[in-house]
Amino acid sequence: MENIKMTARRDFLKASAAVGGGLSLGFYLPGASKVAEAQAATHSPNAWIKIGTDNSVTIMCARSEMGQDVYTSLAMLIAEELEVDVNKVKVEFAPPAEAYINALLGGQITGGSTSVRDAWEKLRKAGASARMMLVGAAAAQWNVDAAQCKAVGGAVSGPGGKRATYGQLAEAASKMEVPKDVPLKPNAEWKQVGNVKQKRLDTPMKVNATATFGIDVRVPDMLYAAVAMPPMIGGKVASFDDERAKNMPGVKAVVQYSRGVAVVADSYWQAKKAKDLLEITWDEGPNANNDMRKVWGGLRDAAAQPGAVFREAGDADGALGSVAKLYEATYELPFLSHSPMEPMNTVAHVRADGATIITPTQFQQLVPFVVAGATGLKPEQINVITTFLGGGFGRRVEVDYTMDAAEISKAVGAPVKMVWSREDDMTHDSYRPGGIYKVKMGVDAAGKLVAYRYHGTSPSISSRLFPSIVKDGIDPFAVEAIDNFPYAVPNHKLTYQMFDAGITPGYWRGVSHNQNCYVVEGFIDEVAHALGKDPIQFRIDNLEYSEEKHKWSGLSAGQAVGGRMKRVLEDVKAKSGWGAKLPDGKGRGVAVMEGYNTVMAAVVDVTISKNYDVTVDKVTYSVDAGPLIHPDQAAAQIESSTIFGQSAALFGEITVKNGGVEQMNFDQYRVVRMNEAPKSIAIHWIPAAKDQPPGGLGEPATAVVTAAIGNAIFSASGIRVRRLPFSPENIKAFADPRHTMKPTNL
Repeated sequence: MENIKMTARRDFLKASAAVGGGLSLGFYLPGASKVAEAQAATHSPNAWIKIGTDNSVTIMCARSEMGQDVYTSLAMLIAEELEVDVNKVKVEFAPPAEAYINALLGGQITGGSTSVRDAWEKLRKAGASARMMLVGAAAAQWNVDAAQCKAVGGAVSGPGGKRATYGQLAEAASKMEVPKDVPLKPNAEWKQVGNVKQKRLDTPMKVNATATFGIDVRVPDMLYAAVAMPPMIGGKVASFDDERAKNMPGVKAVVQYSRGVAVVADSYWQAKKAKDLLEITWDEGPNANNDMRKVWGGLRDAAAQPGAVFREAGDADGALGSVAKLYEATYELPFLSHSPMEPMNTVAHVRADGATIITPTQFQQLVPFVVAGATGLKPEQINVITTFLGGGFGRRVEVDYTMDAAEISKAVGAPVKMVWSREDDMTHDSYRPGGIYKVKMGVDAAGKLVAYRYHGTSPSISSRLFPSIVKDGIDPFAVEAIDNFPYAVPNHKLTYQMFDAGITPGYWRGVSHNQNCYVVEGFIDEVAHALGKDPIQFRIDNLEYSEEKHKWSGLSAGQAVGGRMKRVLEDVKAKSGWGAKLPDGKGRGVAVMEGYNTVMAAVVDVTISKNYDVTVDKVTYSVDAGPLIHPDQAAAQIESSTIFGQSAALFGEITVKNGGVEQMNFDQYRVVRMNEAPKSIAIHWIPAAKDQPPGGLGEPATAVVTAAIGNAIFSASGIRVRRLPFSPENIKAFADPRHTMKPTNL
């Protein structure tokens, strides 16, 4: 990672008025983000740390807390170097500001399992710099060398028993020069980072109901909005009759906004009941007749196109024509909904001179711009306040719902809380793209892998949301977990074909790692079994790795990935009971993946009934994720991802009919229930290497567990299921012998 440089002293925010003559520090990575540079003129750097003269320490959390623990783990990074007890600090969510840009994503975004990775040096240096300034202030006050002073427990001690608290030193420290060289603590001196006993800072608030989620927000004179949106994707209002709705008790207004019609009332239930009485004629738009027959037909036609090459070596097509054995398979993956427990909501108060937006969002920086576009205000007139998020999973990277709330508030001239129902949320999501994936593998007479061909076809998320990152027909967020293909195949060609299926695509937890890991690991498993090889040993034997090149720079390169994969596969093989004979109806499957600079292998044990119902009994992981900041929550992230991935693998599927999404609630879009969760999720951590940076943990297990479940189903039943979800209907369909993979030439 690029070394962090200090900005000039005058560029730091001096928060003396806010904290009673205290110290406030901010950091910025020059050149790390074009977005950061572009916003520098309008967004001044803000503080990471505020130290009050009352000895209070406030740490700003620049990432959205949606259960993944940034509220605690990011504060721990600062507290460790600042020499304060993280359990005694205050944590506040940061507003949109240049200082809070996520350098790995180029915006103030929470996603991509980047929160800790982006913060790893930046926040530790923020804490260390503040500590050095406080020590310097004490040394100057006592007229001694700073080397004779030491910061411990929120105070600085010096020779002769001298002692001053941070609060007593804060004002003097704020006038000192910012240190240019900020050494960090060696790992051996960490007291808080890596503490297995550290509890989450937000748990007490969530237990006693003082934590504020978006749906909890109350402001003076607030009204409530329930919305009617087109049932078909891409539809809009043609006309509406609100006569009955506007005469309902408590109703203040009925307004049309860009997406639909809103009823505004004194309470949400009044608004919702009145909304149900609206008579709306919809302009059904271009997708009016869309259904799954057309969606899959279009995907199959698109899959016949050559696509764009994103990785190639040798002559894959030529080699495939002359191999001893050729294996082929086609995988189909469905569209999926995010469906977080807290549906989309926002409190908006739009005034003539500005607006306040209080919302659970993953992309604070974008909100002022979309709200400005919807209201005619300037972005700098928009004040954004982030709440806790009741789940995000990528859905709240998009901020369409904040724009809706702003439009409604402007129309009625009052603060409005807009709340979507579960049905609104599920039918107006941005869905994980479905897709078709064709793969071929050629093997020589000795069983050595000779040629590999991959062709993926799916809607492109980025071409809709961030088209500038799509280059030469390749969406980088469509080829994750395949662009770093780790197996040693001298001739390979990997291609991708975009296709607009008429279903709005969006970033979903793990993004395209989910599809590609399932395809890569499902197919390599198929080939291993077809050749009569042990699936784990076959992977190890065919990984491309070099110990000399196993460095912590360039981790996405195939050789570095392969070396780490070998390690986790050997570890999970030893710790999962791999190779033991299982009773009939039970199976054990494996998968491995690198994602977000984390490498993990999973072994899943399943039971399959005579009716093809699948039970996930046990999941064993071996994880190489570098140093763990908050170990308990690192494990919780993997456990959460496991359940999320299991839900998608066994039940998840979004379908459309007459242009609209058919699934309305969790009775139609199932998730794993408590009695269906694995009885055991065992996580084994590979010790971090020297100077290894942390990897991301919020997403990779979602992809890995899905692939391992599919391989375990084959182990239990002999049925290779190439279409998700792993429902009894799909398993039964693939029990047909025609689906059994055999070499097409010998």
